[in-house]
Amino acid sequence: MDKKNNINEAEREDRRLLVALGVLVLVLVCLFLVGMFIIKPATPIVQGEIDATSVRVSGKLPGRVKQFYVQEGDRVKAGDTLAHIYSSTVDAMLYQAQSMADAASAQNAKVDAGTRMQVINSARDLWIEAQAAETIAKKTYERLENLNKQGVVSEQKRDEALAAYEASVAQVSAAKSQYDLAIEGAQREDKLTARAMKNAAKGGVMEVESILEDQYLVAPCDGEISEIYPRVGELVATGAPVMSVLQIDDAWVVFNVREDKLSTLTMGKEIDVMIPALDKKVVKACIFFIRDMGNYAVWSATKAAGEYDSKTFEVKARPIERIDNLRLGMSGILVER
Repeated sequence: MDKKNNINEAEREDRRLLVALGVLVLVLVCLFLVGMFIIKPATPIVQGEIDATSVRVSGKLPGRVKQFYVQEGDRVKAGDTLAHIYSSTVDAMLYQAQSMADAASAQNAKVDAGTRMQVINSARDLWIEAQAAETIAKKTYERLENLNKQGVVSEQKRDEALAAYEASVAQVSAAKSQYDLAIEGAQREDKLTARAMKNAAKGGVMEVESILEDQYLVAPCDGEISEIYPRVGELVATGAPVMSVLQIDDAWVVFNVREDKLSTLTMGKEIDVMIPALDKKVVKACIFFIRDMGNYAVWSATKAAGEYDSKTFEVKARPIERIDNLRLGMSGILVER
């Protein structure tokens, strides 16, 4: 009798366990169905960052920083003077170039002025003297020619007079050429050479002056001085950046978005962006740039789930209206509509 009671008690215990297990399975199934049909997964947050163009200010003049006219954080306009760079070496180069230009100009003026008047007068006197000698030689020859015909003088004397006359004619021609050359002045090639040397020297001066133009660096655009690299008294090399001007009024927000989300982010579309640092202010922005980031490191592999690799794209959107107190590095949250 006791054995039978024990068997019945064990059977009842097994039934209670089976019932409890069934209830537990039913509860789990209900929870699964509730989670599947009622509880929706949270929408992923697309977070970006405020960015803007930064323009580095540099110059051609290597020298020492003499003075800054702005400080970091100052607002500037295009053309405002930012810094003074001094170089005694370049000043000496300019002095040397100007001296060479003055010498070339003087030489060119001398060539253009032609031969001195004293040289011209001397050449003219020699020409006149040769003409007088020619006249005398001609008359002597004519007299001896007549006397030879009369048989008074020999033919040799007549020939000597003829040779003297012809020589005087040649001397007149040579003297006339020298006089004409003195009147004309330097040759055309000499003038061209002198003018070219003058222009080359002038170009040297212009080159040094173009370098010295950068002794006063000016702002290339409107913006804010974001960073100054050297200190007063330090040397800067040619082309070395001295400071950066941030175009904060032309800021934008940049997002890194998976390509399967690009269907709602198209060129020219207006989106809503929430700025947490500005009391969660929501602003409107227009998408103006979409580009493949071109880096395999930003690929999201989904083939394990039987799908495809999803690549990341860079999306930029510019606020439609100016936003006060907007700073670089602030977060921007894409608001789903």
